[in-house]
Amino acid sequence: MIATASDKAAGERNVLGGSLEACSKHPMTGFYRDGCCSTGPEDVGSHTVCSVMTAEFLAFSKSRGNDLSTPRPEWRFPGLKPGDRWCVCASRWLEAYEAGHAPRVNLRSTNMAATRIVPVGALKECAAD
Repeated sequence: MIATASDKAAGERNVLGGSLEACSKHPMTGFYRDGCCSTGPEDVGSHTVCSVMTAEFLAFSKSRGNDLSTPRPEWRFPGLKPGDRWCVCASRWLEAYEAGHAPRVNLRSTNMAATRIVPVGALKECAAD
């Protein structure tokens, strides 16, 4: 039997040590587009931080060459607006944090794998939940 992305998320842990919860189904987020910040060897960007988008973060990300506001249907990417929750790359979130532009984080939906890149204290400092 082949495991699906949703099956994979069921076995992953969040930064609080519990089961990884969904980040967003509307818009559908996650590297695997399963609504969770699941990760695996294919996810070289580590899309593991469940973040609540802000205009400030979206502008910051765009200034760094990653436009998260413009829809890209070929990548199943709807374009984001403030208030949307999205699994962002751990390194981009850390870059925004260090620059003072980090969005809030849903800790129950942020994958423990993010802590390979982002200090857990920084994530908790920006907790939305």
